[in-house]
This record gives sequence, C-alpha cells and structure tokens, in this order.
Amino acid sequence: MAESSGKPSVLFVCVHNAGRSQMAAAWLTHLAGDRVEVRSAGSSPGVSVNPAAVEAMAEVGIDISAESPKILTIDAVRESDVCVTMGCGDTCPVFPGKRYLDWKLDDPAGQGVAAVRPIRDRIKNLVEGLIAEIAPEAKA
Repeated sequence: MAESSGKPSVLFVCVHNAGRSQMAAAWLTHLAGDRVEVRSAGSSPGVSVNPAAVEAMAEVGIDISAESPKILTIDAVRESDVCVTMGCGDTCPVFPGKRYLDWKLDDPAGQGVAAVRPIRDRIKNLVEGLIAEIAPEAKA
C-alpha cells in the first residue's frame, strides 16, 4: 500500500490499542493530514478505547471516540514503512527493510485523565519529530 500511494505509512502498536497507539495515530493524522498513511493496532486489543485517552484528546480538539481497538496483523506491519511500538515487547513481527521505533511511554490503562495528559503531550512531541523526518512540509 505504501508503495502505491507514494506517501510514507506509519503503524503504531501497543498492547491493547486503546490508549497510546490510538493517541499517536490521532496526532499523526491531525498534524500531518494526508501526507502520511496512518494505522494503529494492538497485540492483544482491548474492548474499547480508553475513556481517559478519549477525554485527554478531546481537550486538544481531537475526537477519537469513534475509534476501536484493532488486532495487529502481519499485513499491517508489511504494508507500513515505519512501525512504532509502545510497550508491546517482541510481539510485533519484524520484516527486513522496515524501520522500527520503540517509544518508551507510560501505559495509560486504568489511569485518570490527569495522568494521561502528560502521555498525550509526550506522544505529540514524538509524532512531531517523526513527521519532520518522514514527511516534512514542502518549502515554498
């Protein structure tokens, strides 16, 4: 897929695909627009997106309430140029030629929105750095 669209693709992976990876995917979509193809998945997906993550993102004007956790598939990794893991250890399949990043982030599971805000903000900073690397704005 990445080859056909001509734009870089990023897959965010965490265990439950309910907090960190959902926030990261939302930030990347929000900040990069259509310059990047975005996916997220979990090695053991939860039932629903973490309500504290939904609330924390709503505070910055990003609605992730309609998202749902998705299972990590080999195809999702194969079709992505960059795979960003967040605390899922070795469960992400590795393919030659792909770029893998591991972002050390606290798990927001079971945390209130006050504890999720700094995670949300740290993810935004990491996503901004990733965008600068893989999909910088064209200079006029």
